[in-house]
Amino acid sequence: MVRPIVKDIFFLQQKSSPATPMDIPVIHDLLDTLEANRAGCVGLAANMIGVRKCVIAVSLGVANLAMVNPEIVRKEKPYETEEGCLSLSGVRKTTRYETIEVSYLDKMFRPHKQTFSGWTAQIIQHEIDHCNGILI
Repeated sequence: MVRPIVKDIFFLQQKSSPATPMDIPVIHDLLDTLEANRAGCVGLAANMIGVRKCVIAVSLGVANLAMVNPEIVRKEKPYETEEGCLSLSGVRKTTRYETIEVSYLDKMFRPHKQTFSGWTAQIIQHEIDHCNGILI
């Protein structure tokens, strides 16, 4: 189900709880909402659709990837950039890392550890920040 995008700063600044298999419907809603907003959005966190669970969805171009309880376990090559957010107006400066390694569960709750770089790494970092209540 496509859900509305939350713009309440107080809600978005609260840290998300770990997701469990009971949250599988949230994963599907997050992927549906990302797809519905494809024209202006490349990633979403569950709190952006009103659910404080640690789930993100990232556009990989031809497919969308859901990451449950993602955690950055390694990061390399910091750089300064500016980002926008579907929940916030305007753009803001932030520091990101060129290459990250992420430990996460897929939508079937199977474990993965994967390295990402460039634009995809930047999106993942932005969405993991959302899970931690960090807004750019």
